[in-house]
Amino acid sequence: MRMRRKPNLVPRMERCARVLISNPEERRGRWRELMPEAEAVWLELGCGKGRFTAEMAERNPHIFYIAVERVPDAMVIAMERVCAKELSNVCFVDGDAAQLPLFFAPGEVGRIYINFCDPWPGNRHAKRRLTHPDFLLRYRQVLAEAGEIHFKTDNRDLFEWSLFQFPRAGFSLSQVTRDLHAGGVQGVMTDYEEKFHNLGTPINRCVAAMGPLPEQPPLSGEA
Repeated sequence: MRMRRKPNLVPRMERCARVLISNPEERRGRWRELMPEAEAVWLELGCGKGRFTAEMAERNPHIFYIAVERVPDAMVIAMERVCAKELSNVCFVDGDAAQLPLFFAPGEVGRIYINFCDPWPGNRHAKRRLTHPDFLLRYRQVLAEAGEIHFKTDNRDLFEWSLFQFPRAGFSLSQVTRDLHAGGVQGVMTDYEEKFHNLGTPINRCVAAMGPLPEQPPLSGEA
């Protein structure tokens, strides 16, 4: 469902300009300059309204967070959340996951979060999924050695499919669960996650650590 256009979007974005990186290509290889004392750079793909981004940054002031979102009407809410908390360890990029190698140098990102991405049902849409091998190979181009992808979704079909894709692109799996909050809320939730958890929908989660590529890595475009 398309998000309703936010009123006064441009002035709201301008008021949060300090946390928006307008030309991420120019920061390639230099993201640490924005927070030299940071222990690591962590990236979130599709931050939405930013609850996860803001709370993670608040809990981990030693980490520099970069949130990528291509829907300005959602990103402005995330930016306002971060600015309201006066956080200095977060910035936002208006971009697409396919562009990551243009924005980041090899090894520049320690961790990638993918939370509740569009499942794109149907085989003909498989290449659009953020856990498709095409995307996983792009993530490898920016992740540090043994870098991680933390993946959460409420869509069981997408999760089961993704569990087969990670090893094909040289990622080993751990912390695999099909009901993350069965024993109580674990970690920071997104707004979407809290809504569906309250409805009784199980949340799936796994961690994928980058290792060597298999001898025959997946071909680009392979489903």
